[in-house]
Amino acid sequence: MRDMYICLCNAVTDHDIRRAAADGVQTFAELQARTGCSDCCGCCETEARATLDEAIAKIAFDLPILVAA
Repeated sequence: MRDMYICLCNAVTDHDIRRAAADGVQTFAELQARTGCSDCCGCCETEARATLDEAIAKIAFDLPILVAA
């Protein structure tokens, strides 16, 4: 599967955003600082935020559920 460019200005892909989330990025401001995403024209902000939110949700969903004994 090919990566999809989310931010053309800074060549940030959906894979870059998912990797940033996996590395601990939790906010859009952190994503911008880490990748430069949406720092130029801003046209990608909506898609970048959606991709980040989806990635964070998937990470949270993939965590094992701990049962108190």
